[in-house]
Amino acid sequence: MNLTPLLEPRSIAVVGASDRMDSYAGNVLRNLERSGFEGPVWGVNPKRTEVLGRKCVPALSDLPEPVDAVVVAIPAAGVPAVVAEAGATGCGGAVVLSAGFGEVKSGRELEDELRAAAAQHGLPLCGPNGNGIVAVAANAAMWGDSVAPMEPGGVAMVSQSGNVAVNALGSRRGIGYHTIVSTGNQAVLDASDWLEALAALDGVRSVALFLEADGDGAKLAEALARCAELEVGVAVLKVGASAAGAQAASAHTGAVAGDHRVFQALVAEAGGAWASDPHELLELARALAEPRARPRGDGGLAILTCSGGDSGVAADEAQRVGASLPELAPSTRDRLAELLPEAATIGNPLDYTALIWGDEERLREIVAAVGDDPAIDQLLMLYDHPHGLAAGSAASWAAVRAGLIAGASRVQTASLVASTLPDLIDEEASRELTARGVPAIAGLRTALACAQAVRRPRGNPARLRDVAQAAEAARPEAGVPAADGWLDEIDAKRVLAQGGIAVPPGVVADGAEACVRAARELGGPVVLKLSSPAIQHKSDSGGLALGLRSELEVREAHARLLDSAEAANARLLVERMVAPGIEVLVAARADAVVPALVVGLGGIWTEVLDDVAIVPLPADAPRVEAAIRSLRGAPLLTGARGRDPLDVGAVASAAARVGELLLERRLALLELNPVVVHGHGCVALDALARRQ
Repeated sequence: MNLTPLLEPRSIAVVGASDRMDSYAGNVLRNLERSGFEGPVWGVNPKRTEVLGRKCVPALSDLPEPVDAVVVAIPAAGVPAVVAEAGATGCGGAVVLSAGFGEVKSGRELEDELRAAAAQHGLPLCGPNGNGIVAVAANAAMWGDSVAPMEPGGVAMVSQSGNVAVNALGSRRGIGYHTIVSTGNQAVLDASDWLEALAALDGVRSVALFLEADGDGAKLAEALARCAELEVGVAVLKVGASAAGAQAASAHTGAVAGDHRVFQALVAEAGGAWASDPHELLELARALAEPRARPRGDGGLAILTCSGGDSGVAADEAQRVGASLPELAPSTRDRLAELLPEAATIGNPLDYTALIWGDEERLREIVAAVGDDPAIDQLLMLYDHPHGLAAGSAASWAAVRAGLIAGASRVQTASLVASTLPDLIDEEASRELTARGVPAIAGLRTALACAQAVRRPRGNPARLRDVAQAAEAARPEAGVPAADGWLDEIDAKRVLAQGGIAVPPGVVADGAEACVRAARELGGPVVLKLSSPAIQHKSDSGGLALGLRSELEVREAHARLLDSAEAANARLLVERMVAPGIEVLVAARADAVVPALVVGLGGIWTEVLDDVAIVPLPADAPRVEAAIRSLRGAPLLTGARGRDPLDVGAVASAAARVGELLLERRLALLELNPVVVHGHGCVALDALARRQ
């Protein structure tokens, strides 16, 4: 589907054209006038021949020729017919501002009609129930609220929330926007469609995504692959929780690897940045839009400020986010000693003191000296610009800004400027800095997040397309009812054993005598378990007995287990006890945005320790091993405090195989918890599985 007519329209028709100040259609016509749209603009209203100086026709079929974009702002009931007419007359696409569709129960059938009308003609459609599209670069503000004219830049935005997009447009932070899309109900096109289309537009260098729903994981992974190919940065703010996450929470996997974490892992695979709030989302997109802000080496960060207090705060915050602040080389220190006031202390962060405030030449040389240091590949320069400065004071602030820019331009080091507080930045100053390749970030904490974000390598398009293919393959088959059935431990372990994953030797037993015989054959000590699809947490429900060494202990355990409430419809499994070791959780789930593998330390305590790594599938053993070694508790596996190292490679191979089995068997969940890791090999002590 070609989205160009909506993103770069050459002609526009506004259905429901009105000159009322409170009407969406009237706002669109005024916005197009203010933004300087040069193509033909038509009003469509059977009761008017002219609106706000634009000629009106009764219907789209009365236009002299089809238009690229049809903006629809009429009551919901009439919208499907207008969309069908737009498609039938050859228009390029529709932007539906009207509400009253799937966002309310009474409008769901109407949204189905709208979707069908667009599909009949292959018509791209934005909305309904959105604010529209502001194509800044095309001077086409097809937006339901009043929007001021803007200078185009490299930042695009896709938002499922109209109000978040409205606030972004109204925020005075000096971001140069290229295109803003408010997706609304996403009846036809979702955020992934818009992301892929925007990435291909000339001049787009980053995209900010505000998402309320997971959407189609395969499409999203493909769109992220396209962004990686085109070197378009992506920042994501995701809110909300899905039904799949709540359903999976009956296993440990749902608690420790909820949908948000899987989504975040996909964004990380793509080299994207994860935002915590709308402010951070926009600032991350600003930083990612500037290619010169990306470090070219493998050095560290240097922070420059005129304040000792700010220096201390910056150092603490850098440590919190894991930013490396290398010591400056002796040659750099010697060079700085000649430039700094006697009161300054040379270090990183560097407080050059307010004594040289306004000294453009000296600031230029200080910045260049630090930027030339062989251990430094990134500069973060703190610069606060209060509002309402007197003319004389403004000159010294301008001199500081000029010094910072000039120093940064003399070195190859990637540079950012940041205010200490989000509002201590001037819009014009921000534009000036950005124009010189130095993004101005609002707020110190956000700036350090941006400094880390631009250091991340871009995603691998081939890898992301493998993830997209796995997500497509794991999609439930259309028309096939979901099984939603748990396998008991016995059947789940049969899947593991057939897949080559080690499980304890075990026997399914019927009755006390059979349990005693099984214990004798296996050799003690043994464990006796209740196995049922209804039992997911045996240790919590009392569905197992451990360390049984004698015939009497086996008989007593058998009687105790059968007397429990969980015994109904349960089978008995007798297994040989496995030697103790470090316990880990290994699981794969297919019901998040993309299928993903989860590895965490702690076994039954994984949820408490909250130490997990998540890898989108497919995932081979080397990739999984790297994820395991990234865990906080990884030293427990690799030989901390004089311990013998355990077989991390075996865990990685088993986990990779779990991911393969999930996809091969079309399972929704396959969880091994715990897996005991030894010096050689690992064994899955318990297992859960759920069909799609």
